[in-house]
Amino acid sequence: MDYGFTTAAYVVAAILFILSLGGLSGQESAKRAIWYGIVGMGLAVLATLIGPGSGLWLLSLLLIAGGGTIGYIVAQRVQMTEMPQLVAAMHSLVGLAAVFVGFNAHFELGNVLAMDEAAKKATEGFAALLAKKDSVEISILRVELFLGIFIGAITFTGSVIAYGKLAGKVTSAATKLPGGHMLNASAAGVSLICLIWYFNTGGFFPLFLMTLAALFIGYHLIMGIGGADMPVVVSMLNSYSGWAAAAIGFSLGNDLLIVVGALVGSSGAILSYIMCKAMNRHFVSVILGGFGGPAGEQMAVEGEQIAIDADGVATALNEADSVIIIPGYGMAVAQAQQAVSELTTKLRAKGKNVRFAIHPVAGRLPGHMNVLLAEAKVPYDIVLEMDEINEDFPSTDVAIVIGSNDIVNPAAQDDPNSPIAGMPVLECWKAKQVFVSKRGQGTGYSGIENPLFYKENTRMFYGDAKDSVSSLLPKID
Repeated sequence: MDYGFTTAAYVVAAILFILSLGGLSGQESAKRAIWYGIVGMGLAVLATLIGPGSGLWLLSLLLIAGGGTIGYIVAQRVQMTEMPQLVAAMHSLVGLAAVFVGFNAHFELGNVLAMDEAAKKATEGFAALLAKKDSVEISILRVELFLGIFIGAITFTGSVIAYGKLAGKVTSAATKLPGGHMLNASAAGVSLICLIWYFNTGGFFPLFLMTLAALFIGYHLIMGIGGADMPVVVSMLNSYSGWAAAAIGFSLGNDLLIVVGALVGSSGAILSYIMCKAMNRHFVSVILGGFGGPAGEQMAVEGEQIAIDADGVATALNEADSVIIIPGYGMAVAQAQQAVSELTTKLRAKGKNVRFAIHPVAGRLPGHMNVLLAEAKVPYDIVLEMDEINEDFPSTDVAIVIGSNDIVNPAAQDDPNSPIAGMPVLECWKAKQVFVSKRGQGTGYSGIENPLFYKENTRMFYGDAKDSVSSLLPKID
């Protein structure tokens, strides 16, 4: 098969990927967008399999079948609460693939350079492309594959640690080795020296030494980032995996890999920036493992948490005209979205104005709450972003917080020494009554105390969120 068909197929696939990425910006178009991505990826794989340099059909088909089977099994078993760590795990595989492909390109390049002219003319596939490059192109190729391995290695270990933090297998607290940021800077310096060394010699040892340094950077960077910043970390690692793929695309001369890698890398970086802005965090500070940040002792929280039972909450809801529901990761853990949807339906049937307030970093993955609510058939038009609904809290009768902590924490506005100081939050405490559905009195994943729970107009509705909300349903009359 000639390059014309492959190029045309890659162009169509790239267009489908762009349409897919654009469609994911809205809930109504998300399902169609996913199909665009599936068709685009299928076309890309097919064009690669039958394009120039193709071979090893049996092995290729076995690997595709094996990967597809594993993906299907994982998708069937993973719950929505585990999606953040699944995404982190997928990023680690992209990074590892970039490392392996980069090393393979290095060895292929070495083999081609050792050939005589006759042997070069007889080569096929990727080796034939390498044989046609001059000394300048070879130097550029070395830089490309070096960067691909460097970014890929950081993505791999960083994503593994992110997975561990999200899954609760690694402490969510920011942890650094003695030396802190100097260790990261030293590893980056070693990598730069290795780049110059490899550029001039093309030897394997500087490439290997850089890989070890990059693996350490990925590990130490993400270990130094606390749980409150994990949504940004997931998006940031998504960006890293895209740039790693793009760099390897240049090494392989694969236009589609370059385009897709650039799309993923740029969109991930933009999303990370948006989330940092929503959290009032400096992007550079987050990606450097929490460099800087507030100093001083946090304000003490005074008062006590006052509990309320289902009868009390139901009475308030029956008397209320307007209700705002704020979902968080606790709702996902309890799988309470269906019960919340049923409660919403009953309240709206009584003529009450019920809406949902979604913070940009609610949950542990961007869009997590939107997906859960859409899955439970909550109407899209009553699911509003923070900027659209925040000013409505003072005129709201009841605000119900389900499994949220940091995104409704008034310390972000009142305590300059809080780890989330300056972060825009949902100002639910301005509502006439606030009910917080929470398992217990713990501080939650990020470990930050929340003064909201101690305010005079707040009542704590303790218990599993699904059971708590379900207990309200027969009491709404």
